[in-house]
Amino acid sequence: MTVLLDASVLLAREDADDAHHDHARRLLAGPEPVATLDLAYYEVTNVAIRAWSDPAAAQRLRRLVAVIAMDGGLVRCDEPLLAAAADLTAAHRLSAYDAGYVAAAAAVGARLVSCDVRDLVSQGLATTPGDALS
Repeated sequence: MTVLLDASVLLAREDADDAHHDHARRLLAGPEPVATLDLAYYEVTNVAIRAWSDPAAAQRLRRLVAVIAMDGGLVRCDEPLLAAAADLTAAHRLSAYDAGYVAAAAAVGARLVSCDVRDLVSQGLATTPGDALS
């Protein structure tokens, strides 16, 4: 089954200090097909530049998203996806960004993987990288 990764998993793969780093690396190197939302380009760039002050990491992360896209795993935002995300935002008190990943995973029949335990994993909307490997 395809796993849809939110930006937190891509960032964890890059950040050796992240608690999910090893699992994120293994998940991305594994045999399961991976996908992500086009929003990930912006999210990984934002964190790498604004929070980490690391333009080189931003470039590596954008390349990672591009590789996922080249393998056919990039889910693009469109009106039906945005409408589903809006409904999820209201129903689960999520940010529209998090809801977008939930909606994207549902739209392509993938399992959502996230490091966002507070907002996504705790509500049963996603699984952590470690659990996804189990």
